[in-house]
Amino acid sequence: MPNSPAEPARRIKVQRRGPLLVEGPVEVELEDGSTVRSDRFRVALCTCRRSRRFPWCDTSHRDRTQSRRTTDTD
Repeated sequence: MPNSPAEPARRIKVQRRGPLLVEGPVEVELEDGSTVRSDRFRVALCTCRRSRRFPWCDTSHRDRTQSRRTTDTD
């Protein structure tokens, strides 16, 4: 997908301990060569690999942090 001068650059927001937020629509090529597409105006791409909906983030990265807090307070 080469960029043409008429296409604006895609904006990607990097968050510490969170997903990559990408202005959509997007098409993502997976490791096996298959592609998935989202037409949403913004998508969250999983970076922790815990998502059950990979490559889309389902906030599974929060589970570990929350369970750690629960354990610490017990």
